Amino acid sequence: MVSGKMAKLVLFELLQFAGLTVPIFVVMQRFAAVLWQVQQDMKPPGNSGIAYWLIVASSIAYVATTTLLVWVPVKYLLFRRSGFFRQSSSWRPVTLVFVILSTLPCFAFFIASSQVQIHHDKVYDSFSELPVSLVLLSLVCVDVIDRIRPWRLTGQDETGMSADFPGPVLVHMETVSTVTGQLGDHRDESWTRANGSGHLHRYNGQCLTCTVACESYPDGCLQWLRVRDPRSEVFVSRFLFWLDTVEMLRVASLPFIYPSVWLFPIYIVSYLSTLQVIAAPQSPWLPSLSTWLQDFPFLIVRIALIAAFGPVTPVLYLVKNLLVTLSFVYFNYITKLRIFHMEHML
Repeated sequence: MVSGKMAKLVLFELLQFAGLTVPIFVVMQRFAAVLWQVQQDMKPPGNSGIAYWLIVASSIAYVATTTLLVWVPVKYLLFRRSGFFRQSSSWRPVTLVFVILSTLPCFAFFIASSQVQIHHDKVYDSFSELPVSLVLLSLVCVDVIDRIRPWRLTGQDETGMSADFPGPVLVHMETVSTVTGQLGDHRDESWTRANGSGHLHRYNGQCLTCTVACESYPDGCLQWLRVRDPRSEVFVSRFLFWLDTVEMLRVASLPFIYPSVWLFPIYIVSYLSTLQVIAAPQSPWLPSLSTWLQDFPFLIVRIALIAAFGPVTPVLYLVKNLLVTLSFVYFNYITKLRIFHMEHML
C-alpha cells in the first residue's frame, strides 16, 4: 500500500511537471494558430499546414529534451542533496529552472506573436485570456507547492502554528517560594480571574503564579470562525501577491497597446517580477528582490503608461508600487543615516 508521504510526493511532482509543460504546449499552439491565420490571409495563401504542425512538433521536442536533460537531473540532485544543491536553503532551484524553461519561452512567444501580427497590420490573437492566465497560474502553483511541501496535507498542522484554542492565554510564569509550601501544604486552589490578573496554584510545594490575558470570546456558535492554518494562508497570500503582475499583463492586452512598442517593457518587467520566486521564503534576499524586481520597475512603467495613454491602469496599483518602494528605501536605508540616530527623534 502506498504511504501518505509517497502519495504526496507523486502528487506534487505531477502538478509541477504539468505546470512546466502545459503552458508551453498551449502558448506554442496558439502561436502556430496565429501563423496559420496569417498565411491564410496571404495572397496567394501559403502552405499553413506545414508551419502549424512543425511548431507543434517543436514544442513536443522542446518539452521532451528539457525534461530529460534539465528537469529530471535537477530533481534527482535536489532530492539527493548532492553537488550544487547540497546547501540550497536561501534559494529554490526548482523555481529557477521553471522560470527559465517555461515562463521565459512563453513570454518570448507572446512578444513574437505580437510582432508577427504587427507586421501584417492585423491582430488575430492578443493572448490575453487563456495563455497568459495559464502561465501565471502554473507559476503560482509551483510557488505554492514549494512552500507547502514541508507540511502535511491531512490532519492538523505539525508545527502547531494553527492552534488557536479559546480560553486564557499564558503570558507570564514565575516560581515563588512560600512558607506554606515548605510546610508541605498541598491545598488545592482554583483559578482566579479578577480583572484579567491571573491565577495561583501549587505544584510540589512551589507556588506558581501565572498571569493570563483576559479576552472576550464570541458565543459558542461562532467558535468555528476562530480557526487559522498556515497551509491555507499560503494559497491566499500567493494569489494576492501575483495580482500586481496579472494587472500589468492585462494592460498589455489592450487594443491600443498590444500592437505597439510598449509591449516590450511590459513583458520585460513582468518577467523580472517572476524571478523573485527563486528566493526561498526564509531568504534574507526576498524583501529586496520583491521591491527591485517588481514594485520599482512596475512603478516606472505605470508612470510612463499613464503619461502616454492616460489612466490605463488603476491608480491603486500605482500607489501600491510607490508606497512599497518608498517605505523599503526609507526604513532600510534612510533611517540608518546618522541624522536619525539622535535621541529626540521618534
